[in-house]
Amino acid sequence: MFISTTCSGCGPALVRLAQLQEQYRDIGIEVIGIVTADEALAQVDAWVTKWLPNANIRIGFDYSGEMDKHWMDASLTFHVPQAFVVDRDGSIVFIGPPHLLDEVLPKVIDGSWRASAEAKNAEKERVAEAEIDAPENALRRRIRAATDIEDWETALSAIEEGIILFPDNIRFHQKHVEILIGVMRDMEAGWIALVQFARTAIERNSDDWLLAAMQDLFGPIYDYSGLPLAERLPLGKDLSERIQILCPQLDALSRAESYETIAFYYHESGDKDRAVDLIEQALNLVDGASLPDVEKHEWMVHLLHTLAEYKGEQVCYGGICAAPQNQC
Repeated sequence: MFISTTCSGCGPALVRLAQLQEQYRDIGIEVIGIVTADEALAQVDAWVTKWLPNANIRIGFDYSGEMDKHWMDASLTFHVPQAFVVDRDGSIVFIGPPHLLDEVLPKVIDGSWRASAEAKNAEKERVAEAEIDAPENALRRRIRAATDIEDWETALSAIEEGIILFPDNIRFHQKHVEILIGVMRDMEAGWIALVQFARTAIERNSDDWLLAAMQDLFGPIYDYSGLPLAERLPLGKDLSERIQILCPQLDALSRAESYETIAFYYHESGDKDRAVDLIEQALNLVDGASLPDVEKHEWMVHLLHTLAEYKGEQVCYGGICAAPQNQC
């Protein structure tokens, strides 16, 4: 499965991937997460550790970009998280969103998937969607080609073109911020891009956009030391309030993710009690959610590590304990 640290759905997808590894390990199924080379290795390590403190799966770091080129680009796939299933013969038999693996994997295992009408129809639909998205995908290839050779000015020009031509695509905004702040460390231009992203999210008032903007503004993704905290805080307050208004419409797991994300803002703004309260609410939501045991356990461990950092002490919930990273 191809993932990214800046993708809001990739953390939960990674947790689900770990659950699938546990479920099918006895029959030789192996799952692998692939993170592309345009993200810093230390950033990837921290992100994976946060979501999977007791990881049981392999995470590959695509240093050269070859995996992206030969898997994502070659399959006309440009969105993450994205799953690829390879059968015993070494053939790719499924490409699609990870949430479909629960349905697809058992059929791949028993040999009924590959020749089925369902598989053929799924692939036809995927290719048809890729053809509809061809102009957008061509722009993504330009961006990827430029980032592969670290031609950041060309990449930024293509990204800015994408923001104008495809205003409904969150990823162009995320990529804009990622390159300016995460790669180039151009904090002045990065701040302008981040403000634009946040204001666009506020105008749209969509939970996906608001959450993605909040993650870029306060999440544990970038080094924010070069950004103006006094100006970040009002944006964070506005995003947080809007996210909380929309939260009752979401399912339990999405609400838990939202609470964790806005907790980052409250913690950095100095309201540690509110941050702790939000993480505790997220824990309760996950605990009450209908999830496979392994997936629920990973979520709980992930949230408990955040709670331990916020409280500065060991914390326990339901027999699971976590301590701050700097505490033995």
